[in-house]
Amino acid sequence: MSIRKLTDYLWEVPREGKMRVPGRIYASDKLMETQKNDEAIQQVRNVAHLPGIVKYAIAMPDFHWGYGFPVGGVAAFDLDEGVISPGGIGYDINCGVRLLSTAVTWERAKPQIRELVKQLFRAIPAGVGGESSIPEPTMEEFKKVVTLGARWAIDKGFGRPEDADHIEENGCLQGADLNAVSKRATERGKPQIGSLGSGNHFMELQVVVEVFQPAIADRLGLKEGALALAIHSGSRGFGHQICDDYLGTMVRAASKYGIELPDRQLCCAPFRSEEAGRYMAAMKCAANFAWNNRQVMRGIAERVIAKTLGLSEDALGMRLVYDVCHNIGKVEEHVVDGHTRKLIVHRKGATRALGPGHPLVPEAYRDLGQPVLIPGDMGRSSYLLIGTQQAESDTFGSSCHGAGRVASRKQMIRQTRGRDLFKELQDKHGVIVMGHGHDSVAEEMPEAYKDASEVVSVVERAGVSRAVVRLKPVGCIKG
Repeated sequence: MSIRKLTDYLWEVPREGKMRVPGRIYASDKLMETQKNDEAIQQVRNVAHLPGIVKYAIAMPDFHWGYGFPVGGVAAFDLDEGVISPGGIGYDINCGVRLLSTAVTWERAKPQIRELVKQLFRAIPAGVGGESSIPEPTMEEFKKVVTLGARWAIDKGFGRPEDADHIEENGCLQGADLNAVSKRATERGKPQIGSLGSGNHFMELQVVVEVFQPAIADRLGLKEGALALAIHSGSRGFGHQICDDYLGTMVRAASKYGIELPDRQLCCAPFRSEEAGRYMAAMKCAANFAWNNRQVMRGIAERVIAKTLGLSEDALGMRLVYDVCHNIGKVEEHVVDGHTRKLIVHRKGATRALGPGHPLVPEAYRDLGQPVLIPGDMGRSSYLLIGTQQAESDTFGSSCHGAGRVASRKQMIRQTRGRDLFKELQDKHGVIVMGHGHDSVAEEMPEAYKDASEVVSVVERAGVSRAVVRLKPVGCIKG
């Protein structure tokens, strides 16, 4: 497979055979070295075969092998000639990250960090299955959850009214329809509102340790030395089941519409088809569930942290900086060859990164550009960046979404046998971690991931995002 280096941060997979467009991979030499034998590069080529794809099949610097599309993949399709593919969105629909600032300094919170982690671990259900942190809603209420998104939780007292102004899409995608969702998906979702889940999901106490752009950081409410909270979770069993259900639908649709697939996992349907319409309505339900899920956890965490520190919620000063999704498909307008076109943009393990002035950026930050949240791992830094107009022209307004795996979960469990990982994380990295057993932590150890600093460096040099602050983990709960 030929790959051509274009710059120090950009590589091209040339158009060959039945590829409709070239591939583009954002990566440094070091990151490419870790992926050179990875099937993810072949997946970039595969995506480029799909009907109606525009410009490039793109991989961000945190890319790695995924289902159909690589994780870290971005692709945009024409609405009339193109397709929608669940593999380009992912099983955990609207898996995303939110960052909350506080008025509390690390020095004030440090003596109680272990108790803070302990109390959060008690209050927030985590792990495989993971029951809800709130009473299971009635079917009537659940319909409101999947149509209102974060607003449902806000109206129930989880967080503050202004939170919606600091969430991508204001925390709700219009057009969600529970009638497009299977009974099984609903049964899985109803008991899981307000839960983290397993895998790479986490709730993490962080400290702002470095500020690169003081004026923007000040607008975002992030001050050096302050305590912050990051929440990474998604649509849980609800979104997973929706994806699973529609993969079967899309396999049949691809055959029905005569779509030739280089990989069955890229099963898809024409965007204007009935199958695509039903999938989009169901996907939006899952996206709204996820925003509501993170909003509920935000409200619970605020109460727990304030109580543990002996502060009122007003004195804690917890504020939602931003909430982004990174497994989603959205209809957006982008300029292609000098013409504005409506496209269905797939972002799987990729974050939207629109620049200043873009109408899709919530009004609170429209003059700055969209915040981009890049979590690291349990031992290394996370970052907040800001989107750019160059991202709009080069990557359909997209950036990376995290560090990106370099070792599988099974591999990590094998190679950490006999190690006291909780002690190791505390002694080596200064992070208090609580989780459900050795294996759940082993899967997510720092060595399983690329260094987020290297990933962030690539998107900065490429001009698609600009770093604003760096945050260090100090306490983490895992599923």
